[in-house]
Amino acid sequence: MKKAAIHIDRHFIVGEVDKRIFGSFIEHLGRAVYDGIYQPSSPLSDEQGFRRDALKLIRDINVPIVRYPGGNFVSGYHWEDGIGPKSERQPKLDLAWTVIESNQFGLNEFMDWTKKADTNAMMAVNLGTRGIEDAKNIVEYCNIKKGSYYSDLRRKHGYEEPYDIKLWCLGNEMDGPWQIGHKTAEEYGRLAQETGRIMKMVDPSIELVACGSSFLQMPTFASWEATTLEHCYDQVDYLSLHQYYGNPDSETPDFLASSVAMDEFINSVVSICDYVKAKKRSKKSIHLSFDEWNVWYHSHEQDRKLERWTQAPHQLEDVYNFEDALLVGSMLITLLKHADRVKIACLAQLVNVIAPIMTSDTGAWKQTIYYPYMHASVYGRGTVLHTVVESPVYDSKYGDAPYLDSVLIMNEEEETLTLFAVNKSLDESMEVSCDLRQFSDYRIVDHMVLAHDDLKAENTEANPDNVAPRSSGNAAISQGQLTAVLEKQSWNVIRLGKMGR
Repeated sequence: MKKAAIHIDRHFIVGEVDKRIFGSFIEHLGRAVYDGIYQPSSPLSDEQGFRRDALKLIRDINVPIVRYPGGNFVSGYHWEDGIGPKSERQPKLDLAWTVIESNQFGLNEFMDWTKKADTNAMMAVNLGTRGIEDAKNIVEYCNIKKGSYYSDLRRKHGYEEPYDIKLWCLGNEMDGPWQIGHKTAEEYGRLAQETGRIMKMVDPSIELVACGSSFLQMPTFASWEATTLEHCYDQVDYLSLHQYYGNPDSETPDFLASSVAMDEFINSVVSICDYVKAKKRSKKSIHLSFDEWNVWYHSHEQDRKLERWTQAPHQLEDVYNFEDALLVGSMLITLLKHADRVKIACLAQLVNVIAPIMTSDTGAWKQTIYYPYMHASVYGRGTVLHTVVESPVYDSKYGDAPYLDSVLIMNEEEETLTLFAVNKSLDESMEVSCDLRQFSDYRIVDHMVLAHDDLKAENTEANPDNVAPRSSGNAAISQGQLTAVLEKQSWNVIRLGKMGR
């Protein structure tokens, strides 16, 4: 049996968890909107056409923000196409995903949906085919109370009070040649600077996210970030990161080591932000918005066969397996370990499209990745303690990878501790210990385990609980020493609470 030790000190902290780190993403793509969160013809939907079963699963995750409407979709989108009477809305070609967008679901429907989902909007503006003027107009429509053209247009559409959207993305993946209206770093940096300046003239209270590289492997990575920030550093608050991982060759150890690459990616972008800060002699720090992350590769082959110019096709519908859930758990741990700089993150996406939730005409169910995401969001609020993991390692394509990924969250208000841990060993359990004498008056509340003998096991509508957590862990605490044996290939949530509560 492998052995590992976790070292913490309640006074050595990384930072407070910004709840927005547990955000997600809904794009006009595939069945994320239509047949996903919105299906007026379904008996499973409410009077506004919102899927009640999907809403229930989303509320159970406690998703704090949802990014919308894209993604690649936003770079060709006219937000005005999706407001006003539905009978007057016209279908348009969506060049990003080569489908027809009906525009029956738009900004106002999305904001209605966020209220029912108990979440907030992270809105993106089109800096591909549009720019400053349109960004100014949508902020006015959403955030100004009344007395101007666009604020009064919102009121005419039946929404008296402003939406007061606080978080805005300045475009999406603008370095990518696949992006409609993609730009050089110089072009984008200047556009982001001016757009951000004007948007904050309309509403100074908003926060802005500038586009970083579309993913780490982009040939312009690092220079793109530096050049962009040299232009718009004073106007923006966050820089975005996007990254997806896959296992098409079934090399599970390398796949599970992807969290090592994610950690290095975050460290690199932090360094670039701080380089520009030093160059500008600024006292302001740019934080990170990891607003697209997930496993994505299962649907690539089927998507090559899709017919062009259809509506809401089955697109990017990855069916996730158990090993995907293990990596998602490790990625959540990685995000939490950078809570001092990563303030926003969006699991991409939320329903049907590379998503933890799937729907059909007859129901909704949880994919394997739903569970670590839900556990982290529900139990991962508080203060991240600097968690030193002493673990055996294995050789991977990313270098040495620890068999154990772990982080500990202290919630002083609720008087709880939560330890998240992934044992990546495929053949051995792991004995883990942690000195918790600084929390001598805490006891074990629960030890939840997500484990399965078959790494490729999936959840389906017919068998929705094939991969599901159970409270069967063996964590114990004695004289301030926490010990647990973590099953091979398992995601673990060990919860402790103060005695007497």
